[in-house]
Amino acid sequence: MPLIKSISGIRGTIGDRKGEDLTKDDIILYTKSFVLWLESENRLINNKIVVGRDARVSGKMIEELVIDTLTKMGLNVVCLGLSTTPTVEIAVPLEEADAGIIITASHNPRNWNALKLLNNNGEFISANDGEKLLNIANSNPNYNTDLKKGFVKFNSDYIDIHTDMILNLPNVEVDLIKKRKFKIVVDAVNSTGGIAVPNLLKKLDVNVVELYCEPNGEFPHNPEPLKENLTDLSNLVIKQKADLGIVVDPDVDRLAFVSENGEVFGEEYTLVACSDYYLQNKPGNTVSNLSSSRALRDITELNNCNHFFSAVGEVNVVEMMKNKNAVIGGEGNGGIILPELHYGRDALVGIALFLSHLSKLNISCSRLRSNYPDYFMSKDKVKLNDNLDVESIIKNIALSYSSEKTNIIDGLKIDFDDSWVQLRKSNTEPIIRVYSEAKSQEEAEKLSKKFISEIKKFS
Repeated sequence: MPLIKSISGIRGTIGDRKGEDLTKDDIILYTKSFVLWLESENRLINNKIVVGRDARVSGKMIEELVIDTLTKMGLNVVCLGLSTTPTVEIAVPLEEADAGIIITASHNPRNWNALKLLNNNGEFISANDGEKLLNIANSNPNYNTDLKKGFVKFNSDYIDIHTDMILNLPNVEVDLIKKRKFKIVVDAVNSTGGIAVPNLLKKLDVNVVELYCEPNGEFPHNPEPLKENLTDLSNLVIKQKADLGIVVDPDVDRLAFVSENGEVFGEEYTLVACSDYYLQNKPGNTVSNLSSSRALRDITELNNCNHFFSAVGEVNVVEMMKNKNAVIGGEGNGGIILPELHYGRDALVGIALFLSHLSKLNISCSRLRSNYPDYFMSKDKVKLNDNLDVESIIKNIALSYSSEKTNIIDGLKIDFDDSWVQLRKSNTEPIIRVYSEAKSQEEAEKLSKKFISEIKKFS
């Protein structure tokens, strides 16, 4: 499987197959190219880069290669070690660094890893910047090794700094949360959420029951926080008579909940609930991507505010949030972006907003879920063969449904009266994603299957 190079970073399976795996040579090449790109854009002001990683088994090896490459190029490194994606994003501007590198493959399985690249604001570099970087990498560049070697500073305090910043936000109800005396089960899929989530919850006087919170990179289940992967969490919530369960992905930028009755709250509704709470305290625009539920649009309009859809990808969501001056936004995969803190998906701030919401209303998790409109989503995929022309397939399907309301900002989205379907090539895997939403699970799945058949018909 070839390396995947996109606005979501450089990622692949760890191994030695040139052109197929993410190899040691690739890691050195793309780290070097990142520095050369920064230099070409006159963005190396303080000669400093922040580096952090999730708990994947390959992470330490990659961290050492990245740091060695950076210091040989004369850059100084602030190494956070085991950290989270949003923590690294926060550390970059606080350190007055020129950039950041996060070593994580997010929701991908344990044998994957990646380099995610940040600018000096702690935000992912743009697609245009990424293209320039890839052009440099493709030229197989050399670099000057005669420079004075940079130094490395290790700093493990940033998770504490991050959680304290969250607790100091004006709309995080610390005292109310403490009064609730929540009992919460945490599934951190044996990655760095096992450090960060209990850290935050214990500061809120939560009784934390840890499930898979050992940051050893041995993922006990598929790390994507979807319903089918949360059986153990649901069972333990019921067994422990807990108020709710929390699950995060390996780098802690996606968040999902399980209610006290063991029912999955729905990752799509993470952003809905947090936005509902936030808009009641700070009205304004919201943004989510085209693959996200209509529920956020409905809740935003109920709060007399305006909602906007962006193309898929955190960079695209952030760009539209800035353009529309949105007060909150994110992605329906459980990614909360709160500009008041920083422009990046952040499961930790999502937890704080969600618990504030529950505490202020003084209701259960299941009762909160019942407050929201019921939409049901099907998330399916079609594996890509090397010779599959995705653009041609999507163009043909668009022509077949030209009488419907269509959107081609990102793949193809077709809006029907009570449902929608989106077909798009993934940024992170060799697949076409087929997302659909309807008023029942059966209708959503039927719609997905229909369009999977359409894809196969045109392929």
